[in-house]
Amino acid sequence: MANNSKEDRERDAVKARAQYQAEGQAIRDRTAQLRSLRLAKEAAELASGVKKKNAVTRKDKKEPGTRKAKPVPLSEWLTAQQGAGRRS
Repeated sequence: MANNSKEDRERDAVKARAQYQAEGQAIRDRTAQLRSLRLAKEAAELASGVKKKNAVTRKDKKEPGTRKAKPVPLSEWLTAQQGAGRRS
């Protein structure tokens, strides 16, 4: 009986491995198809002179000099709170 269940497990493993490989191949085929479609579309857009919708222009980018203000240390904040009449 134990030998039979071992054979069943091996047979199931072979089936699972084949299914896993088939799914992987299907994904790779679909990816290749989508990539070729995207490249063809981009080539057609480039040939026709159509500008991409999601192209980032210079003014869309964040300015490098805009940074957040430096945080106030806790001791200074507490002093300001006491000076404003708050209880500590």
